[in-house]
Amino acid sequence: MARVEEFSRKKLNKNDALLKKKILSLPIEHVKIESGSKISDLVGSFKNSSIQARNIYKCANVFKKMLQDKAQPTIYLGLAGPLIAAGLRDIIRNMIKFKMVDVVVSTGAIIYQDIYQARGFRHYIGNPDADDRVLDKLYIDRIYDTYVDDEKFWDTDNWIGRVADTMKPGNYSSREFIETLGSRLSDEDSIVKTAYKYKVPIFAPALNDSSIGIGLTGHYHRCKENKLSGVHIDSIQDNYEITQTIVKSKKTAAIYVAGGVPKNYINDAVVMGYIFNKDTGGHSYAFQLTTDVPHWGGLSGSTLKEATSWGKINNDASCAMAFVEPSVSLPLVYSYAFQEKLHRARKRKKFVWNKDILTSLKNG
Repeated sequence: MARVEEFSRKKLNKNDALLKKKILSLPIEHVKIESGSKISDLVGSFKNSSIQARNIYKCANVFKKMLQDKAQPTIYLGLAGPLIAAGLRDIIRNMIKFKMVDVVVSTGAIIYQDIYQARGFRHYIGNPDADDRVLDKLYIDRIYDTYVDDEKFWDTDNWIGRVADTMKPGNYSSREFIETLGSRLSDEDSIVKTAYKYKVPIFAPALNDSSIGIGLTGHYHRCKENKLSGVHIDSIQDNYEITQTIVKSKKTAAIYVAGGVPKNYINDAVVMGYIFNKDTGGHSYAFQLTTDVPHWGGLSGSTLKEATSWGKINNDASCAMAFVEPSVSLPLVYSYAFQEKLHRARKRKKFVWNKDILTSLKNG
């Protein structure tokens, strides 16, 4: 039988062989779960895994750096998407309680649904394949696979409007109005109540685009009918206030859950620093948990590297993105920080406001 020659490749030169050895120096380590493993152990084991698991670890590691930076950067938490319906209320509330974040920027819907629940109403397990015509007849609203009681939503809309009725007429930032709402709540598990208790500012730049806006529109209508001035939300005052929190901070960091208006608002606050003749250099740390992707060119999926071109993220910032739906990714990243006690050494930020002027921002 004729001898078949073995296939052989041209050998790499010495430099290429050394480069190849360097590139192939870190083997993938398979995730191992032991009987006593914690969630933080799981996330830590993602370090040398692949795909989005590794990105989850990278986000958790950026969070660790934020929390342990001795300069104690002001940490901004951006919230978008159906996070309360997804069951993340307690996690978000605890991030405020345990000093993991210093400023919250949220959609109006998240704030509203927290208030709805703080008033004793609930979110219910639903079915995405439900007959929505039947739900409509029964005054049940559907958020994908979650139900809420539309009659209780209407009650909450009216409650918000009635709170505005009791306030001194004039212009208010969303921060001021949400703070007032928090003062009227008694539920210690509430995001809004907890923020009020610890004086953590919450901004909702798209407040009108939510049921809070519906409640305020009811207030506006009553004022028109009775020829009263009423309460008005001043979105430019919002800009002015949040920019002061940026320029008075030694360093800043950002967490973006989903994307949308909160993501852009946190970043635009950096750009607006020029109004106060200050270039902060951009956020020193940032991570995002989202399902949006970069190639459509939209804001929610845009990379943090892209934000660097705008001066919103520092050139040398520690950044990460995980393209994992937040109902899964946020509990993982939060648990890593909480179980590893990464927040223990942080001091709470103390914001002192005189109407729309931030007179002081200190640690402790």
